[in-house]
Amino acid sequence: MNFLRNIMNQSDFPQRAPFTFDRVVRILFTVCTIVALVFFLDSLKGVLLPFLVACLIAYMLEPIVRWNMKWTKMKSRFVPVLLTLLEATALLALFCVIFIPYLISETTQMTKMLRDYATTQIHIPYISSSIHEFIRENIDFNGISKLLSREEWIALLKKTVTSSWSFLSSGLAFILGILSWLIVILYVIFIMLDYERIMHGFRQLAPVRYRYRIFKVASDIKTAMNRYFRGQFLISMLVGVLFSIGFLIIGLPMGVVLGLFIGMLNMVPYLQLISLPITVLLCLVCTASTGTDFWVIFWESMAVYVVVQCIQDLLLTPRIMGKAMGLNPAIILLSLSIWGSLLGFMGLIIALPLTTLLLSYYNTYIVEHYSSHIPKTEEK
Repeated sequence: MNFLRNIMNQSDFPQRAPFTFDRVVRILFTVCTIVALVFFLDSLKGVLLPFLVACLIAYMLEPIVRWNMKWTKMKSRFVPVLLTLLEATALLALFCVIFIPYLISETTQMTKMLRDYATTQIHIPYISSSIHEFIRENIDFNGISKLLSREEWIALLKKTVTSSWSFLSSGLAFILGILSWLIVILYVIFIMLDYERIMHGFRQLAPVRYRYRIFKVASDIKTAMNRYFRGQFLISMLVGVLFSIGFLIIGLPMGVVLGLFIGMLNMVPYLQLISLPITVLLCLVCTASTGTDFWVIFWESMAVYVVVQCIQDLLLTPRIMGKAMGLNPAIILLSLSIWGSLLGFMGLIIALPLTTLLLSYYNTYIVEHYSSHIPKTEEK
């Protein structure tokens, strides 16, 4: 016991600060400030959400603005920002022109397939018929097919038009939705025009005494943001396109829609694996409707997963992300879950910056501070 007591009393180890009344008050004040800040953000999320969405869009488009500035050799940002907005609008319009007709056609075809699967008894080797019964009992295929049918949308539109109050309320909601998106567009334009000035203004707000540590934390946040929002978004978009092409080649129903959905899931690395049950269900529906062998289209779908995953891990991620590793996928998923449950969609936008801020603060002020007091003999 004396030996352990002598070790604990060594001056080389960092001594914990005593919990004085002043320190306890400061801790309580910090906790109350954090709780009040979360409550403040939650109460103003309806106002802050368009601004945060605009900030995210401006941040994503900033590399294109810089490329346009370099290409046009202009120091002013007005013309490059205008070109960037025109390019983004043209790309979005092209996507809608190509995707919407395909979506309508696939939705109509899927309606028929779901009805066929709900009424057709099929036998698949090595799969028990009780599995089909369990699926039919727990999934309302008739309701889903009715929801996807064009007649249901027309009936809903007629019902809305014939009811004056519903038409008025839906019209007001539609107008308010358009106004909110117009506000987002205005925010995007203003932020993109003054992006460099805004970033410089944030740097100048830091006190001179603490600028080194603040800039170090800001650098960690910037690195994580670049790696996640820009790098992972580009990878997810390419992965979605590859999945869509693969499913389109093998003839899987709703293949393009499923591929783009998997691309969205890939914003959190490896989260696309939860789409496997949906893929299996689509294979069953395709088998019941077209008579295609289930195991053939199933293994073709699994081959698409394997090929795209290999392309992602061996080609896309090393070239886009580089050798530096980002946050652990479990940390990303946990961060999105916590902040999303606290602040809704706004929490999903600010989840990664706040999590990176907390981790960087922990590494800078706790881990490094403790490491600087560790004896050299202990480090060895």
